[in-house]
Amino acid sequence: MSADDELIAAARTVREKAHAPFSGFRVGAAVRAKSGHIFAGCNVENASYGLTICAERVAIFKAISEGEREFNAIAVVTDAATLTPPCGACRQIIWELCGDVPVILANLDGKIERERSLNLLPRPFDSSHL
Repeated sequence: MSADDELIAAARTVREKAHAPFSGFRVGAAVRAKSGHIFAGCNVENASYGLTICAERVAIFKAISEGEREFNAIAVVTDAATLTPPCGACRQIIWELCGDVPVILANLDGKIERERSLNLLPRPFDSSHL
């Protein structure tokens, strides 16, 4: 199993744990730290939609809370026929906390695409602008 396959498998597995009673749109994400550890997260919805958190942020925040600070890839898995990229908030978090890493998009049918995070968030805002 390749490193990308392992990351996609972790995202696919955690997707089943998503709490999406309103949208029914389950998302799984997994981030790989440079240490080799993989941290997975799923989306968690809330009745006041603004408090919902995306799978990508759950996975990254989970890794950060465990002391990881350097990452080399993130995978996002949904069941949509069209691959689903991270939302704007997640793109910002990926950029700030992971840097220009590969973002691997996959679905349950085995469709896979890779894109660099910088291409998903051109001209990003970060601490260098402060």
